[in-house]
Amino acid sequence: MFKIAMVGYGAIGIATLTLLARRTDLAVTTVLAPAARLDAARERIKPWAAQAAVHASLDTVAQRPDLLVECAGHGAIVEHVIPALRAGIPCVIASVGALAAPGLAHDLEQAAIAGGTRVQLLSGAIGAIDALAAARHGGLERVIYTGRKPPLAWSGTPASTLFDLPALTEAAVIFEGSAREAAAAYPKNANVAATLALAGLGLDQTRVQLLADPGVQDNVHHVHAQGAFGEFELTMRGKPLAANPKTSSLTVYSLVRAICNQVEPIVI
Repeated sequence: MFKIAMVGYGAIGIATLTLLARRTDLAVTTVLAPAARLDAARERIKPWAAQAAVHASLDTVAQRPDLLVECAGHGAIVEHVIPALRAGIPCVIASVGALAAPGLAHDLEQAAIAGGTRVQLLSGAIGAIDALAAARHGGLERVIYTGRKPPLAWSGTPASTLFDLPALTEAAVIFEGSAREAAAAYPKNANVAATLALAGLGLDQTRVQLLADPGVQDNVHHVHAQGAFGEFELTMRGKPLAANPKTSSLTVYSLVRAICNQVEPIVI
């Protein structure tokens, strides 16, 4: 049995547990949660992962996991992912936008090297990551990402202070700048921008435009890339996760795919 430790039990974590529950070749055996919320975490995950032990740290886990999966937000990377990598446990990260923080990508790399393992960054809500990463090796010149979401999906972000989001009648540009700036200003909404940047031109050279658009009901991602390889444009209209409209449901499916690929005999 392939043993998984999951950091977090929020909307993405619960949706992932639901999809993994039918697997017989792998299981979430550990869920990591804040020390003050261990009992709440046990109750929340019970319907889908009753076998999972809930801990505040890997230090108290009896069974060493084969993989650690982060879906708890940016702070979990420093608290849980880096120590796991140093201990030689491979990791999968959903909160890719966290890597915009100065030095964090370097710290992850060094931890993985020290532990003789690796960390995988999820493609999440966006596609064509393989094409973008391949194009980088042949001369990538320009990458522009445009993200559109319904106005209320930007609630609780800096856009709330700039615009009366419920009253918008037309699309409003709430951010323009680099992927690094986007990930810093909109950490729960800009994982896609950071993922594209890390696969392509980097956080400072990838351009980002974010819009609050009352004309859309889905999360709309558009990528335009140019270089020696040629040119491509990709538009994806992702259904938001019912439990968290800031997140595309494809993020969950991407996480499940990354986990299942660990045990599949043929991987694409």
